[in-house]
Amino acid sequence: MLKNPIMKYEVLKIALIWFLIVISADIDACTTFIISGKYTPDGRSVLYKNRDTDEMQNALVFFSGGKYKFIGLVDGNEDWNKNVWGGYNEKGFAIINSAAYNNNLGDTTKLQDQEGVLMKLALENCSTLEDFEQLLNTLPKPLGVDANFGVIDALGGAAFYETGNYKFIKFDANDQAVTPNGIIVRTNHSMSYDITKGYGFCRYNTASMALSRAYADKNFTPQYLINNISRSLKHSLTGTDLENNIPEKRTDISYRFFIDYIPRNITASAVMIVGAESKDKASETMMWTLLGFPLTTVAVPVWLTNTEKLPACVAMSDSLKAPICEAALRFKEDCFPLTYDRGTNYLNIAAVINNENNGYLQVIQEVEKEIFRKTSELIQSMKGKALRPEIINEFYDWLDQYLVKAYRENFNYSL
Repeated sequence: MLKNPIMKYEVLKIALIWFLIVISADIDACTTFIISGKYTPDGRSVLYKNRDTDEMQNALVFFSGGKYKFIGLVDGNEDWNKNVWGGYNEKGFAIINSAAYNNNLGDTTKLQDQEGVLMKLALENCSTLEDFEQLLNTLPKPLGVDANFGVIDALGGAAFYETGNYKFIKFDANDQAVTPNGIIVRTNHSMSYDITKGYGFCRYNTASMALSRAYADKNFTPQYLINNISRSLKHSLTGTDLENNIPEKRTDISYRFFIDYIPRNITASAVMIVGAESKDKASETMMWTLLGFPLTTVAVPVWLTNTEKLPACVAMSDSLKAPICEAALRFKEDCFPLTYDRGTNYLNIAAVINNENNGYLQVIQEVEKEIFRKTSELIQSMKGKALRPEIINEFYDWLDQYLVKAYRENFNYSL
């Protein structure tokens, strides 16, 4: 019987209502989780990050300058190659993070905000969880981090590391004493310290409830997880579901208070890394990416091959931007048209979903159906075989052409 992962928070929920109300909507934060491969139908672990940040321009980059090649999620600015905010390497090692805010209580260390630097270093040099632990142990202290690092590898390893400046505490998703269902959720507090000094409790509970349903239904497909995590319109504290009582028409502007949902005004991207079934199948590791605002962008799959190619729609261009991200941010403006006072706290739900079925999310999900279908076929065709770069490249070419056509026809937008 699945234990409800939100029960441990029932007492805290009442005590923290005031706290949740006054939290700044602008705080950098993320919603993350791990699913152990022991509990997924195909035996492949899942690592997920919904990224909240003030860096709205996000893109994917293929890195090849270190020990291992890897694909990384980066900011679209001149410092793009200094920090990586999620990704995986050729050995099937993957890493993401969420800010914790309570790992370094009382610590006056000045060095901070090194999480992206550390993750890039890990992707360049680590192939297993043990490698990552050794990296944490041997790096000079203080580390300059206050984070929950989620990590999976091709050996079936899956764990969160609650990490501060001087030490870390491991939570193993394969250990039933830690989690009876192989699922670990982290938002913006570590469990090891005073959680009332952290953030993200609503998002933690919302994600936990969605993952409990996924576990009960044995549905861990990318499509289900993306739509029920990064695109969730449910609020666990108030019980609100924005999919109820939606406007009749796209032109019926109707505002909803939009604080402490998993997708937020400051959500810039999401990544879902599907790990390898075993060490000798590390090349099967792949990543789904949503660049820009999850309610206005398309999920795009990528694989790491020796051609170092990525779909043009998600790859960083010479202008340091990814086309699909630029489109998502343009569409997002219609979702948050109020730019003065606290207007960005209010979502125009008619631009997202409505009874005409022409909201951004509704159209995006229709466009995605073909992407999910063809990706599933591709994965099945490659199962048990060596990854063929030419097949992946052909798929990328199809994907870019398909999206250019879909965006032109559905949004009158040149991707």
